[in-house]
Amino acid sequence: MFLPNRFAIFALASCMAPFAAAQNTPAVSPELAQRIQRVENGLVGPIVIKGDAYATHKLADRMRELNVPGVSVAVIHQGKIEWARGYGVTRIGGPPVTPDTMFQAGSISKPVAAMAALHLVEALKLSLDADINTELKSWKVPSEPVQAGKPITLRELLTHTGGTTVHGFPGYATDAPVPTLVQVLNGEKPANTPAIRSEAAPGARWNYSGGGFTIMQQAMIDVTGEPFPKLLHDTVLAPIGMTHSTYGQPLPKEFQAFAATPYHGDGKPVAGGAHTYPEMAAAGLWTTPSDIARYAIEVENSLSGKANHVISAQMTSQMLTPGMGFWGLGLEIGGAPANPYFSHGGVNEGFVNIFVAYAKSGEGAVVMTNSDRGGAIGDEIMHSVAAEYAWPDYHPTVRAVVPVDAKILAQYAGSYQLAPNFDLVITNENNQLMAQATGQDKSPIYAESETMFFPIVVEAEIEFVKDDHGKVTSLILHQGGHDMKAPKK
Repeated sequence: MFLPNRFAIFALASCMAPFAAAQNTPAVSPELAQRIQRVENGLVGPIVIKGDAYATHKLADRMRELNVPGVSVAVIHQGKIEWARGYGVTRIGGPPVTPDTMFQAGSISKPVAAMAALHLVEALKLSLDADINTELKSWKVPSEPVQAGKPITLRELLTHTGGTTVHGFPGYATDAPVPTLVQVLNGEKPANTPAIRSEAAPGARWNYSGGGFTIMQQAMIDVTGEPFPKLLHDTVLAPIGMTHSTYGQPLPKEFQAFAATPYHGDGKPVAGGAHTYPEMAAAGLWTTPSDIARYAIEVENSLSGKANHVISAQMTSQMLTPGMGFWGLGLEIGGAPANPYFSHGGVNEGFVNIFVAYAKSGEGAVVMTNSDRGGAIGDEIMHSVAAEYAWPDYHPTVRAVVPVDAKILAQYAGSYQLAPNFDLVITNENNQLMAQATGQDKSPIYAESETMFFPIVVEAEIEFVKDDHGKVTSLILHQGGHDMKAPKK
């Protein structure tokens, strides 16, 4: 995107990545095969230009363009996994991705861990609304003046309203020492993240915090006395049938033959392979799209009372009730109130993933990739699935392009400073404006008015600002509810 820490998603690579034939699931009917092919050939970005007959793309092409070696997809239809396929390779020069190939889930670890925590709540081992310090034994959340005397609760940790710090975790390379969980909580070496502390009063605001889930992980260990991977296996993974999933960190030997190798966006593998994440609740799950689909189906069935292998229908309803920031207990909630969907994304070093599932209609999809640049493909596959399966959401925005005089376009060319050492350079190439952020590739932007332009790879707008004499003095980047003004240099 355009923002300095997210702009990489906006860029497209020119290098090619190997592509292997998809792995068919058994007994695919001709009708289903055609449906799958339409999904594979119908990838589309978040923005479509009105009247563009070439807006859709083939998955194979996008994998090559974005340097994504492997992709795995599972689609839920009418409450069942209708199909699951692997594309590309687990590692360059290696075997093809299959539905059994395992990826690091990143933050998709959180909703699965949240279900285990809610299981412990119903088993009366945890409380949603008690002071979490009354359940922590081996470590306590330090009291901070900013808490205003309010205790942090499990409910607040699950909804990202606990006021805790540390957004996410980079993990630990294979040759790096791995800290204990308490060292992570305290920010003590060899931990590579700051101490997890309070930065706002509990319940005062929504702020995504992997640190909060790490506090939850310690509480779950303390009240059960069990290692976290065993606890999650026994309470969630095994009851649901997630047989190709584990919170074991590093990945246990019995699963290593199934593991995908993580890659950077430039096509180079992550040095030493997958990172280790002691922050298991926040980022430690290894899994497959089919297993995440099984989790989603369990949520759907649990809500309706058809099957409650882990938590009750009443607790599932609480989990899916949106609060501040449109988050439930470990899940982001979207869509219409009559047919809401729940979702989560996940990013670890060299892995990017997403899942979306509808709480009541039994529809959904999961996409996992072994590349830092897999996010764009995940979103584009979701748009394609949404179109093929007639989802009410996840459709691209259609925008019209208007002509702008070439002399006006020429005035916009220049460098605009979004932040220190971070510019957005606008060039005019044959009357087509191109935008390029520092260290990133160029991408075209299109006019919807004389001063307002938009890219097609991300939801954003660039507004050019003129002074009273008609001279272009700055631009404003509108993205994600934020407006960033950048003066022309």
